[in-house]
Amino acid sequence: MKQLLLELIPPVPSTFENFVVGRNRELVHQLRAALEPSAAERFIYVWGAPGSGKSHLLEAFAARARTLGQAAVRLGAVGFDEAQVPDDCLLVALDDVESLAGDAAQTALFNVYNDLRERGGALVASGAAAPGQLGLRPELATRLGWGLVYQVHGLTDEEKMEALAGRAREHGWPLPNEVAAYLMRHAARDLSFLLGTVEALDRYSRETKRPITVPLLREILPSAAED
Repeated sequence: MKQLLLELIPPVPSTFENFVVGRNRELVHQLRAALEPSAAERFIYVWGAPGSGKSHLLEAFAARARTLGQAAVRLGAVGFDEAQVPDDCLLVALDDVESLAGDAAQTALFNVYNDLRERGGALVASGAAAPGQLGLRPELATRLGWGLVYQVHGLTDEEKMEALAGRAREHGWPLPNEVAAYLMRHAARDLSFLLGTVEALDRYSRETKRPITVPLLREILPSAAED
């Protein structure tokens, strides 16, 4: 089925360059700065709603570190353990800390945090809410709040449409207003899904040699409602 195109399109690597900044300019600046050993603050906690871009930023942080030749890991909180952080690793990105299961996992993050502090490392962690609102052990919540804490602000609909238009321009075609509007009405509002749909639309248009139109979009968009 044409809708399978959405599943077959490989995800675009998450980088600082392709993150749509919106109201998060200061946060992105601080994340970039935290990659420098001499940075004033290298411990950053970010929180926000699903789809706001937290995971993108953590992946971008770890990817940029590796590009700079620094050992870095990007991990999820489910099943987290100290052993997942190699001895030579000084940069850790940990997603969804509210998913830390039980005292053992929370103690592991507490220990990793302290170890990185002692060794001059960096930790970027994310969660669904501010540290004190996650129900974590008090000592861990306190540690996560010691550094910089930022809310990741999701994009407005207008900013999302600008991001979609920008991705289309990267492929060499203008995104028709009616296609963008239909996509915003009928697709999941998560930006990564919307951008993936533009990638799939580009591929399907080239394969079928058909122009970018709403009918073409309907053929690949899962469960698209009728107007």
